[in-house]
Amino acid sequence: MGGRLAAGIDLGSTGIKLLVLDEDGTEVALAELPTPWRSGPGGTTDLPVEWLVDAVHRLVADATARTAAVTDRPIEAVAVSGMGESGVLLDPDGAVVAPAFAWFDPRGAEQVTGFSAEIRETFAGRTGLPLGAQVSAAKLAFLRDGGVRLAGHRWLNLPEFVATVLGGRQTAELSLTSRTGLLDQDTGEAWDAMLDELGADRDLLAPLEPAGADLGTVRDSFGDRIAGARITVAGHDHLVAAEAGGPLAANHYHVSMGTAEVLLRVMDAPLGYAARTRLAEHLVNEVRHVVPGKHVLVAGVKTGLLLRRALQTCGITDRSGRNRLDTAVLELPLEGALPEGGLTVSGARNDDGVLAVTVQTDGIGPAELFGAVLRHSNDEVERLIAAIDQELPRAGSATLTGGWAGMGSVRRARAAVLPHLTVSERAQETAFGAARAAARLLTAPIRPLPAPIHPLPASAR
Repeated sequence: MGGRLAAGIDLGSTGIKLLVLDEDGTEVALAELPTPWRSGPGGTTDLPVEWLVDAVHRLVADATARTAAVTDRPIEAVAVSGMGESGVLLDPDGAVVAPAFAWFDPRGAEQVTGFSAEIRETFAGRTGLPLGAQVSAAKLAFLRDGGVRLAGHRWLNLPEFVATVLGGRQTAELSLTSRTGLLDQDTGEAWDAMLDELGADRDLLAPLEPAGADLGTVRDSFGDRIAGARITVAGHDHLVAAEAGGPLAANHYHVSMGTAEVLLRVMDAPLGYAARTRLAEHLVNEVRHVVPGKHVLVAGVKTGLLLRRALQTCGITDRSGRNRLDTAVLELPLEGALPEGGLTVSGARNDDGVLAVTVQTDGIGPAELFGAVLRHSNDEVERLIAAIDQELPRAGSATLTGGWAGMGSVRRARAAVLPHLTVSERAQETAFGAARAAARLLTAPIRPLPAPIHPLPASAR
């Protein structure tokens, strides 16, 4: 093992990870913390920014200590990836206005219904997203209606904000900005009609840039093992994971199963306004990829969220309990052993996320419940694939990745609906992909950084 070191940060819905790699892709160290969400009534979930900043400092300290235990080489580059839709709003002085809302937080749903008819009718075709509470624009409207005047404010998607905490300048990376509802997919620029609707201006977004832009260097306060490392934003987590093992083929599905389960297809060019409108009716997105010039179809279901809640409902909270459950599910047939209609579940749609269970028979146990969630999400995956097949040639193969892919029952279920399924052996696909993006900075020429047009957040100084 030798060569320079690069690190990738994955800001996930369940955990925050920092993976350090050698230039040849060998894992050197891994640090991980639970994502410090704060839960509220009605499914509301947010992340106080001071909790996030503290978690980043603790994560870096742990990762650098683990790295120092095996090598005296410093980390020379770091890339940040993570969830879309969630972000931080800063006022004109750089002060944080509100906590970061989770992408699955329901706030903003009422505001969406109050958008003008023009916005509601053209939203999907312009942005490539279905209009709902999940998009960042809905959360911004919620803050606006709560008294925040958005003019002069700045929105940073979560990985972009963490890059500033490390010491980088502000950026609006295209794949993450594609998740906000603020980007016109045809022009690649801010959608002015949406900004006007919100009462915001063009300063709401930092300069739009592709993934991999050099954003500066890590602050000295993070310690000499990483201080001075080049910083970049790798992009939206699922897209970064899809490219972790090399370019994603056009006729292939990459399926990432974390809290959200996401199916990806890559394209050389956008499908256009009409196709985006049709796809949005099925909750399928067409947005910018982390690979410059390419676009992706992104179709999601909330499988992981429902599986997690099923485990918690059954009192299963540790790895050994999950492994025993996995074995029990595999001892049942894929269709379960209950009478037809005896157990039904719902909630996997990307605009839902509420695990609803209807029991009309005896004999229900954890294995039957878990299997029912898998079958229900299989049905939703099949519907998404059918919608995509109307716009693109049918895919011939698929790769399954993510934390849930380690369960045999999950692999068995997905093999029933995905073509020629293989499973990635890499445990930290997103962090690995981010670290590979960071490594590319090590061979890129260092360019002068542009002068900031908006102050750094106060919490990052």
